[in-house]
Amino acid sequence: NTVMAAQMTNAHRRFLQILMSNGITEGSEARKLHQRCCETDKVYYAHDKLDDFISTINSHLQPLFMQIRKGISEDDGRAHYAVAILAETELTKMASDYTEIELELFRKTMDLIIFSENGFASSTDILNLADQLKTKKMKKKEAEQVLKVFVEDKWLSEKNGEYTLHTRCIIEMEQYILSNYQDVARKCNICHSLAIQSQVCESCGIGMHLPCVRKYFRGQTEPRCPKCNEFWSCDTP
Repeated sequence: NTVMAAQMTNAHRRFLQILMSNGITEGSEARKLHQRCCETDKVYYAHDKLDDFISTINSHLQPLFMQIRKGISEDDGRAHYAVAILAETELTKMASDYTEIELELFRKTMDLIIFSENGFASSTDILNLADQLKTKKMKKKEAEQVLKVFVEDKWLSEKNGEYTLHTRCIIEMEQYILSNYQDVARKCNICHSLAIQSQVCESCGIGMHLPCVRKYFRGQTEPRCPKCNEFWSCDTP
């Protein structure tokens, strides 16, 4: 029982174009954009139909191995949208924007972040990698510049010299990360999307995003793991 994909209109095309040029768009911005595109192109608009609007675009993107995906910011739990490329190959989308050596630094940074306890890597640790790159060695000064660009382009975000994956990166690279880091990459037990910054149950090993932890344990005096029911030993935020 295949439903024919709804027509793509200029409103859909405009929405997609702006989403792609933004890199990542916060939920309330996406809702405003939806309204603006529909009104500009005189297309039927209903405020609660953003998901349908996006799935129409996605049905047309499917043959191109692309998809608008929704993800949650690990900082504040707010929804964001980004256009993901579903190819499993090396970081396809980034490959056109960066040199081989920059990509290698990014991959190594990603390793540090994903293998870390808390989803962060310090700039010291990242800069120490710079002179061990296979492509060619990179001077610390150079590496600092490259990191800055990764932050500007919203692949990494940085707080007090600690780097983590930006929400955009998590949304767009979820497939890549889950298949390349099978043993360590975990999904949040609450919202089921990839969790980089997370708390982990000491008994059974499930992980939860901090905003999800906050919501789940709200008002509980004795927080217990949603899976194994053991006492939740992390300090809940």
